[in-house]
Amino acid sequence: MNFKDLKEFKYGWRVVLSSALGIGLGMSPLPFYTIGVFAIALTGEYGWGMDDVLLALPVFTTVSMFLGPVAGNIADRFGVRKTVLTSVILFSLAFMAFTFNTGSKALWLTLWGLLAATGVGTLPITWTRAVNNWFTKNRGLALGLTLMGTGIFGALAKIYASELINAYGWKVAYIGVGILPIIIVLPIAYLYFRDIDDPKIANRAAQLKKEFPESGASSARTGMTLKQALGDSKFWIMAIAFVIVSFAVGGPIPNLEKLFTSKGFGIDDAVILASLLGVAVVIGRVVGGYLIDRFWAPGVSFILLCLPAISCYLLIQPELTYAMAATAIVILGFATGVEFDLIGFLVSKYFGMKYYSSIYGVIYSFFGFGAGFAPYIFSRFYTETGSYDTILFYSIFAFILGAAPLLLLGKYRTFTEDGKVITD
Repeated sequence: MNFKDLKEFKYGWRVVLSSALGIGLGMSPLPFYTIGVFAIALTGEYGWGMDDVLLALPVFTTVSMFLGPVAGNIADRFGVRKTVLTSVILFSLAFMAFTFNTGSKALWLTLWGLLAATGVGTLPITWTRAVNNWFTKNRGLALGLTLMGTGIFGALAKIYASELINAYGWKVAYIGVGILPIIIVLPIAYLYFRDIDDPKIANRAAQLKKEFPESGASSARTGMTLKQALGDSKFWIMAIAFVIVSFAVGGPIPNLEKLFTSKGFGIDDAVILASLLGVAVVIGRVVGGYLIDRFWAPGVSFILLCLPAISCYLLIQPELTYAMAATAIVILGFATGVEFDLIGFLVSKYFGMKYYSSIYGVIYSFFGFGAGFAPYIFSRFYTETGSYDTILFYSIFAFILGAAPLLLLGKYRTFTEDGKVITD
């Protein structure tokens, strides 16, 4: 590592900190990581099946698929700061609105649609635009540190929600979890989250530009438009790859507590095992970010995204031990940690930064399609067969087949301001 290059963090640490908190307590991890904990309480109180609870995720995904690109376009045109501050407030209020759930499945699904509509501005498509603009030499590492918020808060949110449910019930737990973005993210983001072209930090941006000439606002003005990206084969390679891999990664996560209890573990052990995922995600974020800065990112990603096939193999074993379960979760979490780093990094390297959030938003829709529908499909397999083993077996092949197309991406690119490729 060249420690001189790490001087970028002297200028950009504020945006990394605020983005890590914003993503970690945003729409990406909080609903996804905690639904499995809330599901146990809801199935017990209302007599719903696991598939009834997880039907919320396809609704959540469908809304975010349509509105994610819209949020990205708003961020590109009007600025990410306004977008994220507004969305943090609305998302927090929408999360707390789950206390109004009365056992009506229609209301349950409506609340999930509302959560997605209000929370799309807290997705990585917005926060990582500013991170990418502040970092060039260590862009992958900066993205890894930013996105490790999902692992940290994903793990803590499971335990926090479980403790609140045990002590006060699930309605209070929804308030306790939902208020976190307002009391933690909002003040930090208001103080520290500013893109590189914000006039209020012009001196700091100029100093960064002086030390790292390739960094700064100039790089934010080059790259493809969304229309140009949609006509590019590399866009569709990424889209196809992330649909398949996100299905295999996203399916097990909300089902982990139920998966482990179905294998004979107690609920407390199941929550602890599931929480290991967050720790592994943090490690995957940082290690993955460091590696893609220094080696060809698609090659690194192919290797790391194939590893969870081992997790699936371990989880389908008839005599699943605690050690085997923990190993499977750590491997799965490590790969999950690489995914978001990779999307942001690849979009910046193959399509540029000019319309980064718009392009990321559309690719995220493909990612969200796989990750959003997979938990419900996993739960249906469980409802119909009493086991997750069959769908986990299919996921072994999904990891390998999904990662392979990334090897076709080729060299990184540079662009002119009108989106023409200078190097390819």
